[in-house]
Amino acid sequence: MAKKQHFNLRWKIAQWAEIRWWKRYLSEKMPEDYLAQKAAYWQRVMKELGIAVPPGSTVLDAGCGPAGIFMVLDGAAVTAVDPLLERYQALPHFQPARYTGATFRQMALEDLSEEAMYDYVFCLNVINHVADMPLALLRLRQALKPDGTCWLSVDAHHYPILQPVFAAIPGDVLHPHQHTLPQYETQVKRAGFSILRRQLLKPGGLFDYWVFELKKA
Repeated sequence: MAKKQHFNLRWKIAQWAEIRWWKRYLSEKMPEDYLAQKAAYWQRVMKELGIAVPPGSTVLDAGCGPAGIFMVLDGAAVTAVDPLLERYQALPHFQPARYTGATFRQMALEDLSEEAMYDYVFCLNVINHVADMPLALLRLRQALKPDGTCWLSVDAHHYPILQPVFAAIPGDVLHPHQHTLPQYETQVKRAGFSILRRQLLKPGGLFDYWVFELKKA
């Protein structure tokens, strides 16, 4: 289990900023409209990446947020975890009762204890929010079945020269971790993953949005 010191001040500030961001972002969005748009988004992502989750699969949505990929995994047995689940309860956009195939657990990735339970692990828009990235990656690998697949997304610095500046300040308080694509690849491999594929989903100004398809090494 993760020790308390893993959850440092920088992470706590980022979590505080994260829930404030969600409240502000969702304040002008009608719940039904937002949920429909979000489900359509996840379906587009799965189509673009060629992801198909067969019915009956076991799935971990790691860092699910109020509207994670659990929304579109009908027929799968989904465990959705996030350290802010209790805070999301105050948002009308978070409607866990709608997703009968999902079990929700308030938990940080560093505290995952499952071993070889999941056919698919999704960690999307999450890993640079965690307190201890090496430990979180190890937990994700531990939770994956030997022949399972992990889908991991990262916001990687487009300009490596700016990475040390953002990492030190940080320039983006929501994300305690600020890395380049090669730095993310190094951490993923150190955690015991093999990278089957990396795909650029969205180029950006300061950050590019990449997705890794991972297997246990």
